[in-house]
Amino acid sequence: MTLDNDDLKRMASQVRRDIVRMVYECQSGHPGGSLGCTDYLVALYFNIMKHDPSFNMDGIGEDLFFLSNGHISPVFYSVLARSGYFDKSELKTFRKLNSRLQGHPTTHEGLPGVRVASGSLGQGMSVAIGAALAKKLNNDDRLVFTLHGDGELQEGQNWEAAMFAPFNKVDNLICAIDVNGQQIDGPTDKVLGLLDLHQKFSAFGWEVMHMDGNEMDEVLRVIELAKTKTGQGKPIVILMKTEMGKGVDFMEGSHKWHGVAPNKEQLDAALAQLEETYGDY
Repeated sequence: MTLDNDDLKRMASQVRRDIVRMVYECQSGHPGGSLGCTDYLVALYFNIMKHDPSFNMDGIGEDLFFLSNGHISPVFYSVLARSGYFDKSELKTFRKLNSRLQGHPTTHEGLPGVRVASGSLGQGMSVAIGAALAKKLNNDDRLVFTLHGDGELQEGQNWEAAMFAPFNKVDNLICAIDVNGQQIDGPTDKVLGLLDLHQKFSAFGWEVMHMDGNEMDEVLRVIELAKTKTGQGKPIVILMKTEMGKGVDFMEGSHKWHGVAPNKEQLDAALAQLEETYGDY
């Protein structure tokens, strides 16, 4: 299913409803970053990537996506379900005992769409580079996409991977960094400042781009432009400015909603701001 801009925005509203309901129903999870990254993931799975919901682990001839900041699993699970990887009714099992939809995505449950366990922060770029190199060895011209948190970049393994990729001309890789300025303990610039990410990635040899990750039209435009820059000897990173908690006014911009579930009153207030467009699960 490929959606146009207006329908992508409608899908993003539905996914945001899924997120707050999932986290409320188990009283656990990470709504803030999930809401902030919704537009990006909806754009990828419903417009940009070539992918097959019947799913096989190899993904030959498909674009691949790796979620590095695995704690924002609610948005990942919702997008996978709504793009056909599994029935959306399974979303109601989020973080429940014996569910395939655990707090961090894992592979041993056999959940379609999940190719690597994630949530141990800092590892996703390394995994994605390996997949991208495998595609080159297989003469597979499809791309690898990743998503990382900005606070996650405080993990050193990211920078080893960031050095490796340009040196080895991993130019079939498009990484997005969720630059929301927030992490579990507070603003990133107060916990451990990241300074100038553009200069850092550029110095390592990356093609650096910027976008507003909460404007669907711009998300589509910038990622399509990024695709035209692949195959030119450099990996690509998109510094994606988002608002933590986007779409729910009392959650927006606050690290306090990084990993806190809403109560019933807060859930009702959130749902009142998010239009039901494709039907709740």
